[in-house]
Amino acid sequence: MNTKILINLGNRLREIRKEKGLTQEELASKVGIHPTYVGKLEIGKCNPSTKMLFRISRGLGVKLHDIFLFDK
Repeated sequence: MNTKILINLGNRLREIRKEKGLTQEELASKVGIHPTYVGKLEIGKCNPSTKMLFRISRGLGVKLHDIFLFDK
């Protein structure tokens, strides 16, 4: 797996989360996951499933495709 993609995805998740004024803990609570997992996602250490990304997008209040709007 290309780690650059995971890093870009994590950066985008962090950007959206901060725009929404959420902490990692608040997002984790909304999604029903552990805050540590949010942190790992944001630094590109985890490869989330499509289902998990959908849950996160709902927790962030954005459409799934908005998460993928990052530079290559």
